[in-house]
Amino acid sequence: MYVDLPLQYQAKYDPHARGGLVVNASETGLLIYSTKDIPIGTRLKIDILFPKGYELADFEVVAEIIWKKLNVEKDGKRYQYGLKFIQMLEEDHLKLKQVLRGRFK
Repeated sequence: MYVDLPLQYQAKYDPHARGGLVVNASETGLLIYSTKDIPIGTRLKIDILFPKGYELADFEVVAEIIWKKLNVEKDGKRYQYGLKFIQMLEEDHLKLKQVLRGRFK
């Protein structure tokens, strides 16, 4: 399902959190964009923000990069990543299902 949601991610080896954008989501994984070059196989702790009424809510997942593609654009390099979910709390899985069904808009 096409979505447009901000995310914050952190790799185990990187002490800094980085930002990105979720452009497609399913119950098994994500398609994201980032300006950071990350190796395939890297596991990321991801915090996804989504609108819930007049507030922002979030859910967390751990996902693994299973493929990547480099896009070179006028304003610089941007990487596209396919991620597979590795770990997610049941509570966060329920939030993801509601986001996919459009119930938090």
